[in-house]
Amino acid sequence: MAEKKLTVGVLFGGRSGEHAVSLMSARFVLSVLDRAKYDVVEIGITRRGEWLIGDDVLAAMQAEAYDRLEPVTLLPDPTRAGLYRIAAGGLELAARLDVVFPVLHGTFGEDGTLQGLLEMAGMAYVGPGVVGAAVGMDKAIFADLMRAHGIPVVPGVLALRSELHADMDGALDRIEAGLGGYPYFTKPANLGSSVGVSKVKSRSDLVEGLLEAAEYDRRMLVQKGLDVREIEVSVMGNDRPIASVCGEVLPGEEFYSYNAKYHDERSRTVIPAEIPEAAAERIRALAVAAYAACDMAGLARADFFLDRVTGDVYMNEINTIPGFTSISMYPMLWAASGVGNAELVDRLIEYALERKGQRDATRREFEREGGA
Repeated sequence: MAEKKLTVGVLFGGRSGEHAVSLMSARFVLSVLDRAKYDVVEIGITRRGEWLIGDDVLAAMQAEAYDRLEPVTLLPDPTRAGLYRIAAGGLELAARLDVVFPVLHGTFGEDGTLQGLLEMAGMAYVGPGVVGAAVGMDKAIFADLMRAHGIPVVPGVLALRSELHADMDGALDRIEAGLGGYPYFTKPANLGSSVGVSKVKSRSDLVEGLLEAAEYDRRMLVQKGLDVREIEVSVMGNDRPIASVCGEVLPGEEFYSYNAKYHDERSRTVIPAEIPEAAAERIRALAVAAYAACDMAGLARADFFLDRVTGDVYMNEINTIPGFTSISMYPMLWAASGVGNAELVDRLIEYALERKGQRDATRREFEREGGA
């Protein structure tokens, strides 16, 4: 008797500035899922937040042709786990899902909000839980957690959008006092793919960089600009994570901006990174330590800086749902480590089911001896 196929809901699009990147990642994931093992349900989320299913959802999302798709919703009710059509007479079941595979980057996808909904619904899903997703997404809180665990990070200062509006000069003075001489990098605390990131070399640049970052988040992180190489490591697993080989990013621009990542043909990667073995081992060990410190699950990409002068290693950030495009480091690093694309998504689905099993084994009720 043939083994029953799992139904996997691939979730993509979303309400963040990384909507377009999510569609690129979804194309890759959909292309490598083995249809002999899985029944696949494509679930697109529009920029407005509407959930849609139908035929070739990805193509419809790319064309923004939503009229032939059906609106659905997912209820935060484990007794009604699945997708429901929004019909005139109410809700009707559209699909039962064994696993949700979120390919959502940025806010409302990898920041703990979606994970909270999936937890409430009692569903298995690929990637970290609420805590890991939220901490990994917020660059400022993540940096504080790394310091608490003795993992070195680049000096940084947090600024608030409200602070800029109330006293821009005071905010600039505080940042310059905390970081010293330029250059700095300004970035939204909660976003990825280098959206809203600027390299600033003067006080006037700093104003512009902060205002741009503030368009994407109410919290901005300003970090000291150092002369570094960008090294990345892929991690996967639950309680016993493993790290891939190291890779180096060589941006076609001055830094690895959104354009350099996805459009500049001069950008390239070197896998494995041509760095001393001792540095590579340290980076891989720190990647696993950071993953564990954040209570990650499933997958993450850990990004590091290697100082060109001193050889010091700095943790930059951890990406909880890394890019899955054909040029993304996460799958390429695993391929170089001997894990092909189809095996990679298989493992991630297995980790999702394992983590759900761990959650389901947790006792949810408590009664004292002798009654309530």
